[in-house]
Amino acid sequence: MAGHRTLGLIGSGSIGGTLARLAVNAGLEVVLSNSRGPETLADLVAELGPRARAGTPAEASAAGDWVVVTVPLKNYREVPVTPLAGKIVLDTNNYYPDRDGRFPELDAEETTTSELLQRHLPESKVVKAFNNIFFRHLAAPDRTALPIAGDSPEAKAEATALLDLLGYDVVDVGALADSWRFQRDTPAYVAPYAKNPQAMSLDDPGTPASAETLRTALAAAHR
Repeated sequence: MAGHRTLGLIGSGSIGGTLARLAVNAGLEVVLSNSRGPETLADLVAELGPRARAGTPAEASAAGDWVVVTVPLKNYREVPVTPLAGKIVLDTNNYYPDRDGRFPELDAEETTTSELLQRHLPESKVVKAFNNIFFRHLAAPDRTALPIAGDSPEAKAEATALLDLLGYDVVDVGALADSWRFQRDTPAYVAPYAKNPQAMSLDDPGTPASAETLRTALAAAHR
């Protein structure tokens, strides 16, 4: 039953907090964590209600049937490894050099952000998800399509089940190596969900993107 399944969150900022709300509304249990300690999440937990609680990243990892890693890329090595062994890990990371510093292997397009996380979590099954949409659009009530990528068919099936529960259709882009197709500065990044892609603003109300619209944007990506 959905009510007995748990979403763990490592990082509880804009994306994490939005996913927590969607999860609680979908009947899931939620364990939130961040780098500053469970006590800093008291207000958010109170807002979310009895299905939510705060913990450490290790506790959120251990509790989750799915675990979302939504921390700045520069901090990905701080994600706990042992409690995530065997877990399905959904990675929302994007590479912002001004925030994260330079990653030469990403600059050279030798790998992707999610492949870096997968190397850090060798016993986990990483799926790229939720990284290509503005958090306010993620909370929009209309069902829309989101891309995923991963190396494990089983993990992608479980990720698809989670996204379905949260109100999203899925477009499977392929392996983690293919996740560059919806990273920042690609046609599938943010723009498909914007009401006015030519003049994006924080006040843009958003619009649902169909799977066909998303596939068209993904096909236009190039390196």
